[in-house]
Amino acid sequence: MTAAFLTRFAPSPTGMLHRGHAYSALTAFTAARAAGGQFILRIEDIDRTRCRPEFEAAIVEDLAWLGLEWEQPARRQSDHMADYRAALDDLCARRLVYRCFRTRKEIAATIESAPHGAMEAWRGGPLEPEDERRRLARGEAYAWRLSLAAAERELGGLVVLDFEEQGAGPGGESGRIAARPDLGGDVVLARKDLGVAYHLAVVVDDALQGMTHVIRGCDLFEAAHVQRILQALLGLPTPIYRHHRLLTDAEGRRYAKRDRAETLREIRARGVTARDLRRELGFD
Repeated sequence: MTAAFLTRFAPSPTGMLHRGHAYSALTAFTAARAAGGQFILRIEDIDRTRCRPEFEAAIVEDLAWLGLEWEQPARRQSDHMADYRAALDDLCARRLVYRCFRTRKEIAATIESAPHGAMEAWRGGPLEPEDERRRLARGEAYAWRLSLAAAERELGGLVVLDFEEQGAGPGGESGRIAARPDLGGDVVLARKDLGVAYHLAVVVDDALQGMTHVIRGCDLFEAAHVQRILQALLGLPTPIYRHHRLLTDAEGRRYAKRDRAETLREIRARGVTARDLRRELGFD
């Protein structure tokens, strides 16, 4: 797919959509229409422990109710695991990733005990070969982590990386932004039990689908820093980013599934029309 302006809405079917999702989807859809471009839907369902078919069906129903249209068919990440595996195999072959056997709890404890506490990003490295073989033989779980040290050697330094921000980050950042992948440390790219992780799947999908613009909430602004280094390592294009504000409720809390924010289905059940909601969100 090629277009001068191509963007997407990429929800995970781990629950029902709420106002915040509607705002993000409408922001991307409206931008595509204004530019005479294309808008697509991508279902990011790689978390097989939490994603449900009924949530995916509800996403499609809610977006259609809002009046959105997208290129068919929608890409479902679970149908394309071979694409992500090929990218991971490439990084493995170049020794840009390593197996990490530490649990999240162990890493959190290490970070908290570091001089800078929680602000210190995790950076590790591969185990000694014999130790790794013993752990693999015992069937211990591990994650594939990006080695920032190896990536820096590969690229000749990280300071050469940047991306274009046409929206605004949490601190109002815009324009050409120097990428700081070190802020995220050695991020997880895949897990033995769950397969590919978010960052790797997203950069592969955005490249394969020819994404020119990534429009999403400013809570994902730091993700652009991580994704920029993966794009450089895999030889993938870098889209233009537009991070938008996050909607908040009357108490100033951002809408979130975990906080049981009112869902679009519940809003519809109250008799609110799609036009009413679009107007409330500033789109009609």
